[in-house]
Amino acid sequence: MSEYTKNPDVIATLSPEEFYVTQESGTERPGTGKLLDNKEPGIYVDIVSGEPLFASADKYESGCGWPSFTKAIDNVVELEDHSLGMVRTEVRSANGDSHLGHVFPDGPRDRGGLRYCINSASLRFIHRDDMEAEGYGKYINQVEDVA
Repeated sequence: MSEYTKNPDVIATLSPEEFYVTQESGTERPGTGKLLDNKEPGIYVDIVSGEPLFASADKYESGCGWPSFTKAIDNVVELEDHSLGMVRTEVRSANGDSHLGHVFPDGPRDRGGLRYCINSASLRFIHRDDMEAEGYGKYINQVEDVA
């Protein structure tokens, strides 16, 4: 996989929550996401386009109720968001244009200080063991070694 696009066939198969989050800039309820407690090695990709977004090595427990990452691998666009009467930085996938979540400057200082607060409903997890077969082999060096 090297070309990532907003795929209408995939959009048609999204669950109502996945559609709400990715296509309508929604937010899943805190503490409910399927990937919140995932600690397996691998990468997280846009559920719509398949573009690689975050590595498990950069995931951490922030206590916010959504999967949190200290940095993105690639393919992330940051936009100013004025919804909810405040200014935040929205995170979207670069090619799929899926709403992912928001980024905040309150992450671990020793890892760059950012907290990418991301909806599980916008992500698909690919385990390290499956990355090569699914076309993500060039990102294996960004995933921690399996203990």
